[in-house]
Amino acid sequence: MILMGALVNGIGIMIGALLGSILRRIPSNMKEAVMKIMGLSIVVLGIQMALKMENFTIVILSLSIGAIIGEILAIEDKITNMGEWLEKKVGSNKQGSISQGFVTGTLIFAIGAMGIIGALDSGIRGNHDVLYTKTIIDTFIAIILTSTIGIGVLFSAVPVILYEGLIAVFATQIDRVIPRDLMDQFIVEMSATGGVMIITIGLNLMGLTKFKVANLLPGLLVALLLVSIMYGYKLYF
Repeated sequence: MILMGALVNGIGIMIGALLGSILRRIPSNMKEAVMKIMGLSIVVLGIQMALKMENFTIVILSLSIGAIIGEILAIEDKITNMGEWLEKKVGSNKQGSISQGFVTGTLIFAIGAMGIIGALDSGIRGNHDVLYTKTIIDTFIAIILTSTIGIGVLFSAVPVILYEGLIAVFATQIDRVIPRDLMDQFIVEMSATGGVMIITIGLNLMGLTKFKVANLLPGLLVALLLVSIMYGYKLYF
């Protein structure tokens, strides 16, 4: 089943979020310490991803153009409004904002090399091992994240399933349209661009910055476009 990996990943996040909600009585000072450690770990992960870039120009242009598009479309505001709508439907949450948990969880779980590569592997080869491994990691992150910023993390499983599922479905036909070397470059530059976004997420969790990270998401599509243009004109590769 092509969507098995994406579904398992989403279910793992839900399970982790539910377990995290049970552990919500963790002392506030311990939560703060865990959040800072999580933020620092996410920054390190983002740096590791970003350093794999092969063309810095693509990454910086993707982020810059993507930020402009994101600000015009007010993506983060729309996602936040969706989270607030969920908060009204579900009820108030004394532990934290549902919108914050939804936005933060969506960005952490959806952006990254493992999600992209794993979904592509599910579609192209029918192999879900990468997404299964990601599920283990995401489940533990969801436990800690929910215990610190709220049950909104649970709802982030939905966009993760849709995101990875769409990539997997698309990948079933991708080898007929896109050359393998171009696809490899897509993954490298998109992961590097996503790595910078991951860094900003970590800094936000540590309370050092207040980046509207969701507004950077169009940068991933811009990266695809720029890689395609450079490949078409044989500017590198």
